Amino acid sequence: MLSKVVTASIVGMQANKVEVEVDVVNGLPAVNIVGLPDMAVKESRDRVRAAIDNSSMEFPMQRVTVNLSPADSRKEGTHFDLPIAIATLLSTKQVKDKLLDDMVVIGELSLDGSIMSVNGVLPMILELKSQGYKKMILPMDNYKEAMLVEGLQFYFATNLNDLVERLNSDIDLVTSDGVLNDENQTLITEDFDEVSGQENLKRAMEIVAVGSHNLLIVGPPGSGKTMLTRCLPGILPALSFEESMEVASIYSTAGLLKHSTNALESRPFRAPHHTSSAAALTGGGRIPRPGEISLSHHGVLFLDELPEFDKRSLEILRQPMEEGFVTISRSAGTFTFPANFMMIGAMNPCPCGYYGFEEKGRACTCAPYQIQRYVQRISGPLIDRVDLFCEARRLEYEDLTSTRRMESSSSIRKRIAKARDFQFDRYGNSGIKNANLNTTQIKKYCVLEANAEKLMACAYDRLKLSARAYSRLMKVSRSIADMELSEKIEEKHLAEALQFRTTSLFQRS
Repeated sequence: MLSKVVTASIVGMQANKVEVEVDVVNGLPAVNIVGLPDMAVKESRDRVRAAIDNSSMEFPMQRVTVNLSPADSRKEGTHFDLPIAIATLLSTKQVKDKLLDDMVVIGELSLDGSIMSVNGVLPMILELKSQGYKKMILPMDNYKEAMLVEGLQFYFATNLNDLVERLNSDIDLVTSDGVLNDENQTLITEDFDEVSGQENLKRAMEIVAVGSHNLLIVGPPGSGKTMLTRCLPGILPALSFEESMEVASIYSTAGLLKHSTNALESRPFRAPHHTSSAAALTGGGRIPRPGEISLSHHGVLFLDELPEFDKRSLEILRQPMEEGFVTISRSAGTFTFPANFMMIGAMNPCPCGYYGFEEKGRACTCAPYQIQRYVQRISGPLIDRVDLFCEARRLEYEDLTSTRRMESSSSIRKRIAKARDFQFDRYGNSGIKNANLNTTQIKKYCVLEANAEKLMACAYDRLKLSARAYSRLMKVSRSIADMELSEKIEEKHLAEALQFRTTSLFQRS
């Protein structure tokens, strides 16, 4: 007897509907799975057989053919176990088919019949929802991420035996409301009021937060570069619902959203170690999973000790910093992952850390060729993609012992929210950020006043800016103007942007 159950497949971030067809006929006992399955799918025949037998049901001692349709696309993952088991039980009439006609089934089986959680549930159910499916059977451990999608009905199963009993009687469905936990409140781990001094760097952080720009911090060891960067998520606006769903889909695919949605309570902040490989940053494996770059989508990618990263790993950043996505080519196909993030880099000016910041007893001990080789680990094209440069000075004793009350992250966050609202109103609530403006949008929205126009012409020639550096300078100026709720970019806005465009350590063309 032939039976069909609807499920989904996911390759990279792309989810597709799959029909699991099972045909049970007389013949020598055998189980054949066709439809381009990978090894994990082929192994499901043993898991399904053991799960059915250990759930007080009978696996057919006949010829069983399983087809995963469409048969011309690759299938990978263990989430086909449950739909294959249910389709097999349908074929042998151990399950009634009255409830399964318009229902989606996803889940992995253990040998005792327990239903295990799977990765990538969120993008799969979003794709199936777009195709009109409203009822789904999922593992209980995927409860929280499934409930993020509004307007669907779920049955969350714990074991195969209980699920079959429910299907043969009356299944109770839970309706999702699409509400994020804790109303998506931002978690603040570090606060700006704990940071003494470094007012110039704090100002740079505000500009970065307003326009989603990239920032490179140069300073001696112990100047507070890392601590200030860890304060940045506390001043960023909350994720919108659309952004939350994008981030949730990425984390679901990576298997980081199974048991909770804590990853959505604030914008992502990823800080990979400088020994991380290129594959760890972009996504690795025969079928790539999202790497650190994609896990930073709509958030912050913090690269501490930037020159210590492998040169190949750093050069990989060039495409996503410019385009907002990363493309990976493998023998199995080409995969595209979203990667619209703020890159914050921190570095010492030289191997010893004190070049240009000499103080009593702390003179630089590096030879000129060592300094040059250290700085040149970061290529010119990558430097050209950085919007702001800021030097973190050594803190004085008076800074550390000052009793002056510093502004808190919550206060700064309110100010940034006003600037962002002003920005989004200008773009018609399209979700565009200043850092993402293209050439046409720069000409339309980044209008310089007369004096600012003269200053820009002079700066372009004196600093020998590239076309990319010019456009990034205009975007930063636009963000500074937004902080003052100004429609036009004034001379003072451009002058401040130029201040953050120049640093003694790099000569840019």
